[in-house]
Amino acid sequence: MGDLWIYVGIYLCSVFLASVSQTLLKMAADKQYPTRKQEYLNKYVMTGYALLFISTLLTMTALKKVPLSWGNVIESAGYFFVFLMGYVVLKERFSRRKIAGLCVIFIGMAVFFS
Repeated sequence: MGDLWIYVGIYLCSVFLASVSQTLLKMAADKQYPTRKQEYLNKYVMTGYALLFISTLLTMTALKKVPLSWGNVIESAGYFFVFLMGYVVLKERFSRRKIAGLCVIFIGMAVFFS
């Protein structure tokens, strides 16, 4: 059972990396580039896709031990990561409804794992 939680941690790291990747790609989308080549071959896009690839490898590794029924619940942690990075990095503002939605997701995760 101890190994299982190590793989859950790997899965959470995978979800975190995917969230960082999404944030980087959002940052790239908000910028203007002089050429089509620079639009796709810049540090944000290249790093974002590299992190997404690493995230995929980590997910495949984690799913060797983590039950598939846990997958969607663990993936929902990505909403928290994207919310936090959007607030901290992108300076986005969030409504009370979004915060309430995150609370509902958190409660659902807590109920699932209890």
